[in-house]
Amino acid sequence: MAKIVTMGEIMLRLSTPNNEKFIQADEFDINYGGGEANVAVSLANYGHDVQFVTAIPKNPIGDCAVAALRKYNVGTKHIARSGERLGIYFLETGSAMRASNVVYDRANSAIATATPDEFNFDEIFADADWFHFTGITPAVSDAAIALTEAALKAAKAHGVTVSVDLNFRKKLWSSEKAQKVMTNLMQYVDVCIGNEEDAEKVLGFKPGNTDVTSGELELAGYVDIFNQMADKFGFKYIISSLRESYSASDNGWSACIMDGKTREFYHSRKYRVTPIVDRVGGGDSFAGGLICGLADGKDMKAALEFAVAASALKHTIPGDFNLVSRADVDNLAGGDGSGRVQR
Repeated sequence: MAKIVTMGEIMLRLSTPNNEKFIQADEFDINYGGGEANVAVSLANYGHDVQFVTAIPKNPIGDCAVAALRKYNVGTKHIARSGERLGIYFLETGSAMRASNVVYDRANSAIATATPDEFNFDEIFADADWFHFTGITPAVSDAAIALTEAALKAAKAHGVTVSVDLNFRKKLWSSEKAQKVMTNLMQYVDVCIGNEEDAEKVLGFKPGNTDVTSGELELAGYVDIFNQMADKFGFKYIISSLRESYSASDNGWSACIMDGKTREFYHSRKYRVTPIVDRVGGGDSFAGGLICGLADGKDMKAALEFAVAASALKHTIPGDFNLVSRADVDNLAGGDGSGRVQR
């Protein structure tokens, strides 16, 4: 199994129960999660040796976040205990035509104030095979931008494969700043994951003569965007998830991938995911599945099918983490979507 490192913020998630609106709620359900932490849990569940790098305050809430990772066999020895607070996000889970809503309370969190000298990146990447980060981490603060680039430089110095999930978050930064920062960071990236909004808002790529409104109907637009990205950055693989949102409870889910060298393009099987239990973490579960497939040595088509199946399953699980096994994913990718009771 591969040794994989992810770095980012883990947060306390407070979500309204039973699809209630914030104004109705008298209590919140508690979970922990965050982009790179979610990927780490997925990969640990698949049996990989995973280390999560972050900064967490030295208090009982920080201890709970560490315990949430350890519960699922994610390595925590490189977590710095610093800063004054753990980031929080509030989730109002939508239903049918009512969209979900997220409110962040993460300003000046531990990871937002962390500095590179808190981490021994040479030790962290000494025997690592893969490093994954997202566009969320550099979006939280200027200090986090410097921290992310320091980690990327160390990863490349050690010959580590690097993947990014672009993950544009308009509540954290502007498209203009995202493009300035992330375009620079792409020099370190081998595998780029995102969707058409990420490609435009984070890197400034738009399809030529094709209006990308549906992954299923406008695949030519993705081919165009992927070619532009491969030309500019030389990515080994470019990948996009394709979500067709019929409602908050009913989505079509598939993905596409391009080999940056040969320009071979592949579109996966599509799943109809309904009713959705929790779509938060769906993209992270996709990234985790893709990294697992590629790290296992699967070809790009098999890796993509594993990732799409893994993410489809995540939509049925409450909380940020995808808690399915390899066997669960392989069964669905192999065609068993019946949902019959396993006895």
